[in-house]
Amino acid sequence: MKVTELKEIISKELNKLDRSIVATPRSRENLESFANANQGSSDVLLTQMAIQFGYKLAMDTILEIIEQ
Repeated sequence: MKVTELKEIISKELNKLDRSIVATPRSRENLESFANANQGSSDVLLTQMAIQFGYKLAMDTILEIIEQ
């Protein structure tokens, strides 16, 4: 697989996160802010946000590595 193909796949995956029903936090601070604000009342939503944020971090990290 070529680097350009890999970049396209990563870009598509990141775009999917932007169109998700559940918002993907832009930063850890945003995720923590939501967690503090909801006071445990939306644990399923918080879990999904955390999963998506972790996936976003992984995709961003892979993108950084292949661009070096």
